[in-house]
Amino acid sequence: MRNDLLNITKAQALKHPNWEMGAKITIDSASLMNKGLEVIEAKWLFDLKAEQIDVVVHPQSIIHSAVQFEDGSIKAQLGVPDMKLPIQYALGFPERLKNTFKRFSFMDYPNFTFEKPDLETFRNLQLAYNAMEKAGNMPCILNAANEIAVAAFLKDKIGFLNMSDLIADCMEKITFVSNPTLEDYVATNKETRILATTLILFTISLPLSTCKSITSAFSIQAATRLA
Repeated sequence: MRNDLLNITKAQALKHPNWEMGAKITIDSASLMNKGLEVIEAKWLFDLKAEQIDVVVHPQSIIHSAVQFEDGSIKAQLGVPDMKLPIQYALGFPERLKNTFKRFSFMDYPNFTFEKPDLETFRNLQLAYNAMEKAGNMPCILNAANEIAVAAFLKDKIGFLNMSDLIADCMEKITFVSNPTLEDYVATNKETRILATTLILFTISLPLSTCKSITSAFSIQAATRLA
């Protein structure tokens, strides 16, 4: 699986089989970073621990979330893959507004399938879990590095798998703050974006086939520029 993604192009990554979204979120979906960010959101919205949150790959994109209660019963939210409905719900909350959107029919989707995510291939999801468990300013580092990584991929500056390498390197090199203030978050966001951009400049002159990972030597030089 991982070898299949070494040379994936921007055009291929932007072809989501079910959803029509903007370029940024489509790439996040392809890399599973969108799921990683949603895991972090779920932790804060529902006061959960990492071990209480599971990600399941569902190719049909019909079941969007599910909650298991103490008695073992499960409630799931189902719907056709269309962002209009969740956007309308957010705008109309707590009311349910009438609309003429396409309705879901079980007869159109007679088979649901599920898979465990491949965390070795799609490292972004594991990085998000790591950031959530580390807490502090680490999720901020993750998000800032990812935004720079996705922008670089969309400009054909780095490869698909290099995005995870870049994010991991920033998570390792940016100073960790366990109890960040708002000022710490602002500084972390800025420093991460500078470091990520600098690392990308180092890799542009190298063939992508040689960029299996962004080496710590690059990080040290880039960090020196920040000092």
